[in-house]
Amino acid sequence: MARAIERIERDIAALKEAIRAIAVELQTAYASYLATLGLAVRKQLILASYHLCTQGYPENFLHLSLNQRQQLQQAFRSLGQLAAEQLLTYIKSEEAVGYEGDMGDVGDEELNSSLSPLSPDTSNPIELAKWQQNLEEVTQEILKKISHDANLLLQKAGVLPKKLPEPILAAAAAAASEASAEVMPGPPNLLNLVIEIENEQQSEDSGLTQIMAINLRLGEIEFADVTLSSERRQIRSILVQLNKLGREYQKKHREMAIAEAEAAWRASWFED
Repeated sequence: MARAIERIERDIAALKEAIRAIAVELQTAYASYLATLGLAVRKQLILASYHLCTQGYPENFLHLSLNQRQQLQQAFRSLGQLAAEQLLTYIKSEEAVGYEGDMGDVGDEELNSSLSPLSPDTSNPIELAKWQQNLEEVTQEILKKISHDANLLLQKAGVLPKKLPEPILAAAAAAASEASAEVMPGPPNLLNLVIEIENEQQSEDSGLTQIMAINLRLGEIEFADVTLSSERRQIRSILVQLNKLGREYQKKHREMAIAEAEAAWRASWFED
């Protein structure tokens, strides 16, 4: 029985080494992916803002002075740069990180508090899986926050209608699917909504309103970038290997628990 336990211990040690190697591959792949994603987000944010200003609300954009247009365009470039930095900082830093720079309404303490990277035990597949899931969730939160801040910039500049309430902009960033909002087809990373805005004092003023808002979607960003799509496929391939090793890891730990329980039973048993 002692030799059986020793054999299982050797198997577990070998699995841990294999999992550590996979962890290095996964973290390296994500670092490359997030660097590419940051560049792609900057590009898609500019394209989405271009479509919104020239096709969604061309009259409102034309009402802006040359200086106002340039300021808005620079704000979008800065916002895209901040998104790229945020994505890279998250995976490289071991401390809580947040938006940097002076962007006024762009900062968000709630998002910043969720950006504390995990330091997983790289030999434990369960912790690695949690780390990967957390990374994906934060990536989505960053895109959601950038979309929301972009819409606030547009509204502040007077391109998006100022009468739109804050919950509508928040819903747009979260890909609203309420019964009162109908999503319409349109350019990538833009949300075309037909919403019903009710006037609390005069219900006869209620009616349907169509709005276009920025809504960065990870799937659409990946689809538009060949390099990003390739790096996502690599991550999926690594995760398949990790899942396989994880199943073996759990199986060996189960075998170890059974072997140790059997040994403990024999050690405490005595005949009457």
